[in-house]
Amino acid sequence: MLTTLKTPYTDTRASDLAWALGREPLPALAVLDLRLADARVQLRLLGASHQVLLEEERGTCSETVACIPGSSTPLPLGVAKRIGDWEYEFAAHVETLSQGSFAGRAQELLALVAEHPLGLAGTFPGSPHAFTAMLAQREEGQVRWRTWHAYPQEGRLVATRTRVGVRVAAAI
Repeated sequence: MLTTLKTPYTDTRASDLAWALGREPLPALAVLDLRLADARVQLRLLGASHQVLLEEERGTCSETVACIPGSSTPLPLGVAKRIGDWEYEFAAHVETLSQGSFAGRAQELLALVAEHPLGLAGTFPGSPHAFTAMLAQREEGQVRWRTWHAYPQEGRLVATRTRVGVRVAAAI
């Protein structure tokens, strides 16, 4: 699903993104509710990036990657945590592209997510290549999602990927 977000594009930077686990739902500009087997997943586009809410019988998980004023946790390159019975893994990568490459990559990603039944993308008015896109899936008992945050004014694309799944007991 592709939507135009009803908010002006503000001059944020990739380096302004912060990461948080466990935040309450923040006001969203667009929401996609998904049912992936026994998991309920809500993809949320915020005025300043994304939030994913995951709920299963075993518990809940809330991931927020956004430009949040006053946040002291910058975007990490990687995180691995245990959340109850789950293992949570997060990774982020920042790509710097030329203006021409950026436009092509933006169009490619928006096309990928816009028509995908498990995808949500939002573009900002006034800047055709400023967007946030999200894509979820369930595979082998794990819920996974990928996100892309575009900052055309600096030619940066921030990509994240997350995996949440049941902890596997170590063999003895």
